[in-house]
Amino acid sequence: MDSQAQKSLKTGLRSLNEWINSYGAWKPDETLQVSDEKAAKVFDQLTQRLKGNYPFEHPVYAGQMLKPPHPLSWAAYAMAMSINPNNHALDGGPPSSEMEKEAVAELADFFGYGDTYLGHLTASGTIANLEALWIARESHPDKKIAFSDQSHYTHERMCSVLRVEGIKVPVSEDGYFDLDALDPDQIGTMVVTLGTTGLGEVEPLDQILPWAREHGIRIHIDAAYGGFFRTLMNSNLIDGTSWQLMQEADSIVVDPHKHGLQPYGCGCVLFKDPAVGKFYKHNSPYTYFTSEDLHLGEISLECSRAGAAAVALWTTLQLFPLKEKEGFGPILTKCRKAALKMYELTNSGSKLKAFKKPELDILGYFPATAHSTSEISSLSKQIFDRGMNDHSYYLSLYRMPAKTFTKLHPEFKADTEEVTILRSVFMKPEHEGLVSDLYKNIENRL
Repeated sequence: MDSQAQKSLKTGLRSLNEWINSYGAWKPDETLQVSDEKAAKVFDQLTQRLKGNYPFEHPVYAGQMLKPPHPLSWAAYAMAMSINPNNHALDGGPPSSEMEKEAVAELADFFGYGDTYLGHLTASGTIANLEALWIARESHPDKKIAFSDQSHYTHERMCSVLRVEGIKVPVSEDGYFDLDALDPDQIGTMVVTLGTTGLGEVEPLDQILPWAREHGIRIHIDAAYGGFFRTLMNSNLIDGTSWQLMQEADSIVVDPHKHGLQPYGCGCVLFKDPAVGKFYKHNSPYTYFTSEDLHLGEISLECSRAGAAAVALWTTLQLFPLKEKEGFGPILTKCRKAALKMYELTNSGSKLKAFKKPELDILGYFPATAHSTSEISSLSKQIFDRGMNDHSYYLSLYRMPAKTFTKLHPEFKADTEEVTILRSVFMKPEHEGLVSDLYKNIENRL
């Protein structure tokens, strides 16, 4: 944690302790006490155990979608955790409940819903998508839910949990959905992913939306990973077409613990029509008595939820506005430029080659010195292992059907059913300044 966060946390905890003691002198029960020696010993062990992690915070890590929260977000979370509020009901955390409503209102406005919406935070993007698909099932109980084969694998699993049939939509080489392959009368909701977790691809909302509206089909946007890139929709760094149409969707999911600088877990689900709240209606005989206002637990499938997550997100949105030129925009600009820079480097050299141009900040690439899909897979795994073993860089791997790969790169022989390539997620702004070094390190290990 940086010195600014340490100072803020120290000051905040002192003030909270004074507030707690204002209710009367007290001290923790002796059964909760631990000796200094035992605490020091255990925390020494803990420190050594935690060093077994990969260096997620350092820009040398360009593997999975992993990074620590912003230090000030962490400090806000830690402050709130000293109280440990529960945002299920207002009496579990009145201030944190209000902060959740305010933070969610900012997200709703950011995505174009304005003042008319229903939404809340969740434990993760997976739970947020589960709620969205649950509402999809309740809205059209006899209809299927459709999603592409690029969508997150949990959509198919959640359809199984919800006992609703999920169908995969074929996607062409140019990214468009093969809507002619579908019977629109059987579909109740179409999932559109803006920022796939594989290669960060942005699915064509502009193509799907008119078709869905023509057939009375709901649209759910899974923007768990890519949602915050909407700050750049009017820039020349991304194609803003789909991002500019987000407000037309019936529901949206975003995952602030990815690009939103938050600790795990913090997801968010938003519904355009507040009337879907009728599906959440339930009776709890011992909650919801402290206020006549709507309690967050009355519009959520989850019960206990960390109020600290709401506090951290609220604090972050005060520090980093959802704007192109201020706050999140400049951060995502650097992430996007890092991916574009790596793309240019891989295409200008002779040893590495990009699978395709990135749409956000995730790039897939492979050893260009190979001649077949089996050789590409073998070399990719070797490069991956070498960086991990000598701690010079940390990448990830991405597996795809060989026929998908050879459609874009027919010069390589498809001698396997699948091919494994390298993948980098440039989700830290510091990556922009270190991409050249990363490229050289990888190239030197070929």
